[in-house]
Amino acid sequence: MTAIAIALRSVSRRHGSGDSAVTALDDVSLAFPKGTFTAVMGRSGSGKSTLLQCAAGLDRPTSGSVLLGGTELTGLSEKNLTLLRRQRIGFVFQAFNLLPSLTAEQNVALPLRLAGRRPPRAHVREVLDRVGLADRARHRPSRLSGGQQQRVALARALVTRPEVLFADEPTGALDTRTSRTVLTLLRAMADDEGRTIVMVTHDPVAASCADRVVFLVDGRVDGELTGAKADDIATRMTGPEVLPC
Repeated sequence: MTAIAIALRSVSRRHGSGDSAVTALDDVSLAFPKGTFTAVMGRSGSGKSTLLQCAAGLDRPTSGSVLLGGTELTGLSEKNLTLLRRQRIGFVFQAFNLLPSLTAEQNVALPLRLAGRRPPRAHVREVLDRVGLADRARHRPSRLSGGQQQRVALARALVTRPEVLFADEPTGALDTRTSRTVLTLLRAMADDEGRTIVMVTHDPVAASCADRVVFLVDGRVDGELTGAKADDIATRMTGPEVLPC
């Protein structure tokens, strides 16, 4: 039986209360096997980013449970949850979240420093080289393009060698060539290193690099495709919607 890296069991996430409450996730159950690459797709407001944040322990579900391997995330204290994320989870934010006063090299090394570990410079440079930025190691974010900043953010997520990598639109700010490089790297992490990749994307071409594509509509899982090509994914995404009268 294939081991499960991350499992969501009847997860719901609501914001607010009463008549103004908004349901971002509605009774979602999903499993992500170890060593697989999953893309999560859906229109704006479908709950994609909320799913990623709940699965990564960055947001707590209103109800339901999230398990990383055999560890129940929803029952951990904030301190223990932070320690677990530092040791076992990587997250690439859509907004990069780089510290402007630090160089690319220092930004990448930051997760190791926060974990109380002395970052080996050779390892930090190796990770930057993997995303094609070895020659930008001493540049601050203000001297990097949006695409370069995104790759620094990816390198920062990879530096701890996480079991599971969550990526929110990791190719959104990249040109076609750089996107291909990043997607090839993510694919190799799953195939060659046995890491689990969960990626939110709007791009059918990016999603076609994944083993499967999970679709969300209004906070609910609305089916999935396995081993699909970009054209099939695009057709699925732009299919007819039934609107209320």
